[in-house]
Amino acid sequence: MKFFRPRGRHETGRRAASPLDRAAALYGAGRYAEAEAEARAVAGSRRRNDPYVPLALGVAALATGAQGRHAEALAAYDALLPAALAAFGTEHPQALKVRSDRAQTLSALGRYSESEAECEAVARAAARGTGPETPLVVAAARNGLIFAIGAQGRHAEAEALAREAIAAHGEQDRFALVLRLGLARSLNGQARHEEALAEAERADELHGRLPAEQRRAETGAVALAVAGALLGLGRGAEARARAASAHDACLAAFGPHHRRTVEARALLDRIDCA
Repeated sequence: MKFFRPRGRHETGRRAASPLDRAAALYGAGRYAEAEAEARAVAGSRRRNDPYVPLALGVAALATGAQGRHAEALAAYDALLPAALAAFGTEHPQALKVRSDRAQTLSALGRYSESEAECEAVARAAARGTGPETPLVVAAARNGLIFAIGAQGRHAEAEALAREAIAAHGEQDRFALVLRLGLARSLNGQARHEEALAEAERADELHGRLPAEQRRAETGAVALAVAGALLGLGRGAEARARAASAHDACLAAFGPHHRRTVEARALLDRIDCA
């Protein structure tokens, strides 16, 4: 996950050290409980109007959600959002990132229509920006929008948005990965399982090329997309193996209550009951 920060550089032109560097490194390493504790410590150690306070609380909320404590994460975002808007302004990338992360937490709690509306608003606002972070905020919000729309059964609409977002993003990074996974989910939702499998395999290739810190947040996601396509193609034994792999990986990385762990368990149950 990309963490934005107030800009600051040494005289040499290199980026100045951030008080959140350790929390970001812990998050990137998948050490979410430690990242949460470190970010909260940073927030508690600084003056109330320090711009690093809302940034630290945002990292803490993100790490809370990564541990499957989605309701707590939403409460943290709700408490954080007014401070982020006050510190950065309503259309600053920092504030829009908080809104995007909050919206995707709504999806994790099954509140898809609310997530859809907020992701759409964030994507629209971010698209008006010109800073270097703008494409990342737009891609994240569009990914959340695609997921929320697909979760409501509007798979053709999700497919169209995913294809548009992939073409617009251009980079071969984590956001390209999640957008391709969104496309694979939308194709599975339309019973176009051969196409879904091809997209999931493209996502798997990209996943393997990314640095480890960009892959961890998507642990199990590729295997789930592949398993769904294989199941639709009648390849039940292969589907079960991939779903079991996804479940075990998600359980180890995120715990039993994370939405992706729950999704993998539900897919396993569906295969076993078929």
